[in-house]
Amino acid sequence: MITENLKGKCSTIREVKDNLYKPGDAIIGGIFSLIYPQPFGVNFNEFPKRSREIFTAVIKNYQHVLSLIFAIGEINNNSKLLPNITLGSHIYDNLYDARITYEIMLDLLFTEQKNVTNYKDYMNIDVFAIIGGLNIENAKQMATVLSHFKIPQLNYGAFETTLRNSANLPSLYRMSPRETIQPMGIVHLLLHFGWTWIGLIVSKDGDGESFQKILTSMLSKNSICVAYLYRLEGSASVWDYAYLEEMSKLNSELLLTKVNVVIVSGDYNSLSGLAILLGKDEYDENIDIGKVWITTARWDFTQPISWFISPTKTYNGTFSFSAHREPVPGFLDFLKTLTHDKALMRFLCFFWGTAFNCEFNGENFAFCEHSRVCNGKERLDSLPTYTFETEMTGQSFSIYNAVYAVAHALHSLHSLKQKTILNRRRSENIKPQPWQLNYFLNNIHFNNGAGQEILIENGEVATGYDIVNWFIFPNASVLKNLIATISTNHDFTVSKGDIVWNSRLKQIPPQSKCVESCHLGQSKMVQEGKPACCYGCILCPEGTFSNETDAIHCLKCPEDEYANQNKDNCNPKVFNFLSYREPLAISFIFLAVSCMAITVWVMQVFIRNWSTPIVKANNRNLTCILLTSILLCYFSSLLFIGRPGTVGCLIRQTAFGILFSIAVSCVLAKTIIVILAFLATKPGNRMRRWLGQKVANAIVLSCSLVQVCLCTAWLLSSPPFPDVEMNSNHGQIILECNEGSMTMFYCVLSYIGFLAILSFIIAFLARKLPDTFNEAKFITFSMLVFCCVWITFIPSYLCTKGKNIVAVEIFAILASNTALLAFIFLPKCYVIVLRADLNSRKMSIEKKGLPISGKL
Repeated sequence: MITENLKGKCSTIREVKDNLYKPGDAIIGGIFSLIYPQPFGVNFNEFPKRSREIFTAVIKNYQHVLSLIFAIGEINNNSKLLPNITLGSHIYDNLYDARITYEIMLDLLFTEQKNVTNYKDYMNIDVFAIIGGLNIENAKQMATVLSHFKIPQLNYGAFETTLRNSANLPSLYRMSPRETIQPMGIVHLLLHFGWTWIGLIVSKDGDGESFQKILTSMLSKNSICVAYLYRLEGSASVWDYAYLEEMSKLNSELLLTKVNVVIVSGDYNSLSGLAILLGKDEYDENIDIGKVWITTARWDFTQPISWFISPTKTYNGTFSFSAHREPVPGFLDFLKTLTHDKALMRFLCFFWGTAFNCEFNGENFAFCEHSRVCNGKERLDSLPTYTFETEMTGQSFSIYNAVYAVAHALHSLHSLKQKTILNRRRSENIKPQPWQLNYFLNNIHFNNGAGQEILIENGEVATGYDIVNWFIFPNASVLKNLIATISTNHDFTVSKGDIVWNSRLKQIPPQSKCVESCHLGQSKMVQEGKPACCYGCILCPEGTFSNETDAIHCLKCPEDEYANQNKDNCNPKVFNFLSYREPLAISFIFLAVSCMAITVWVMQVFIRNWSTPIVKANNRNLTCILLTSILLCYFSSLLFIGRPGTVGCLIRQTAFGILFSIAVSCVLAKTIIVILAFLATKPGNRMRRWLGQKVANAIVLSCSLVQVCLCTAWLLSSPPFPDVEMNSNHGQIILECNEGSMTMFYCVLSYIGFLAILSFIIAFLARKLPDTFNEAKFITFSMLVFCCVWITFIPSYLCTKGKNIVAVEIFAILASNTALLAFIFLPKCYVIVLRADLNSRKMSIEKKGLPISGKL
């Protein structure tokens, strides 16, 4: 089959063997993609023939064969695993062709070439499992045949979800990681670097369609947009005009767009055109592609697509996925001894000649200008890494584990058979059948030849992916650096290795976004008619912030914090209350203490002149009560300064209300007594009996008692309490006393106002009485100022917040209290201290003939 094509059209080898058979008690089949047919011309007048193809050895894929042979050799040399059974192998090359894969399956199962549907020799099949399926199409062809016989099929390459879920394919096992792990790893990688505007290139086959469907769904959920999508055909049509036009469009896309990150998923066949395009970048000055490439495990971009194109610096900084692997001891030593096995070398001769550019048996190597004779001393470890890797690759590691999985399943089956024979005391040997391995392979836990633990659950190997960063040296050798891993449960772990970036990138690390990132203090805004990644930016509203770039929405600051001017952070709010250390508070304290000192001085003046006419005329008891209440009112203003506390909030408003009620009640009593005194001078007037001290005391006591009752009801029903206001003032936390019941608060103020207005009206009516010792005019002025102050206080109280409202109330207390002190007592102090000649009984008698009574 393959031999004919190679003999007739490729003059490289005298004899090419298209399959490799090594006998054994149990045969493990292998179907690999090793030799790739490349068309070099198309004649549209005839049906395409392989006569117009040349054959290229995909050198790296030969490691798949070698890993299978190496694993079988280890197992056969292991006395504990399958001690009485020898594993054999039968390996084929399918030329990347699904149709040939189908033919190979029949040849592999029926060595006598009985390719018919009625297989009578079914029980004599020696192949216990088949490893293969580099791509989905080949895997499907294998599954079509093997499903009839339930022979285990271990797939190491691409895998489609529908294959495993199909009830008709119960013997299909996946040795590569689950299909959702790789796309999720790509999403994690994109999010890690903040790349949201990417290009996507996939193969135009079942593999590419499955990968695209899974990946785009995950990208959409994570707000990552695909700027462009290209689905590439296989290189069988590389000379087709439509294909060349598609590659031209892709070339323009790569050169002109701002997309710096491109995800590529495909195999050697489908992406050969892309590889050629990127290979030209090394030699064509008009092509300068500086991108970050993210490739899946299917595409080994370092694999030469022909004998003259090798990996270029275009791939520097590439991130590639590979099935997680561990070092396998002894593999390199095995590679060094290949030439000792003549049968194996006959199968590898085409690979060997291609890898070392040499010829076998004196015939020239095709398309090589300089060639030499292969002497068998060539060393695989001397080849560049891009040509052949001596360390087991991810796919080879999957094949290695697949062989061990079959061996352990066969070992378990034989152990069970031996127990059955012993239990039944039968000596006959019951030959195991391939379908019986499925019971063990579906869930198996074992250690491979390197002692590494392998777990297969529900027909799928429990392993993840390694993410590798590549650097291409000028001599085309490569360096791989592990930078991250993603496990079976999608845990993404970043390693500490340094990352190499493509030198052609304009920014390091590169950015790949549709628009510039939103800065701190801004949030994204969706723009109508554009992809989600092409967003706008808006400033965070008042009271919100964003401390990261490209914030989806602004966050609200905690109640005890506020957004700073740049809206990129929150600062602690400042406590707002009238502190003792503030200049305004110090000013109020100074005024209050000064007024208290003046009040004390007035009290001393009156006490020292206790028996003088002017003191007697002012009703000494009321004067003492009034001065004491004025003194305490000044002191009560100090209760409003400082951090509000529970006790302070309870007593400051009630103390102020009661003390002011006593003071105004005294003024009211003095006014009424003045009027009664002058009415008593008329002949026959009975008012004289009301001039006693009891009337004044009754007025003061009754009026004050009403306020005491109001304050008591206030404290019992809804008392004031310390409160915190977070949102009134920007950047501040207002510490204040909540009045509890505002109704009761205004009742207390209204009652004081009522007493003040009543005093003002009575004093105003008595203002024209003889004024030798008449207080009516002074009381009128004091009450006028008192009322004006508190009338002005109400709107000011309603319009201010925080410490300003406290300052307004303190000012009202000091101003109204000072009005009482100044207008009522300072004129009398002037007479007592500076005009003592007027403070005599003789002067009071001479003035208008008025009676002088100590009860006034």
